[in-house]
Amino acid sequence: MATEQIARLEARLPASVYALLKRAAELKGRSITDFVVSAAHDAAQRAIEEEGILRLSAEDQVRFAKALIDPPAPNAALKRAMRRYRESVEVR
Repeated sequence: MATEQIARLEARLPASVYALLKRAAELKGRSITDFVVSAAHDAAQRAIEEEGILRLSAEDQVRFAKALIDPPAPNAALKRAMRRYRESVEVR
């Protein structure tokens, strides 16, 4: 198994924040570095996952549901796109 390359990250932070992180790491039985890296990793994954979630307002949810239940008739642009698609692929 190949080992992952290590990168260095330095940060300046208020002493109160450092003390808080140190105390939390001690409570978890981890080094402050391990605690901070793990917490930052988890936060980064959540941020990336949340960015991929589509959030709709209540009004948009209703509009979306109505469009699924009773879709509008295709307009001219959609008809042209479908015709081009059918010409470009073999439809079975």
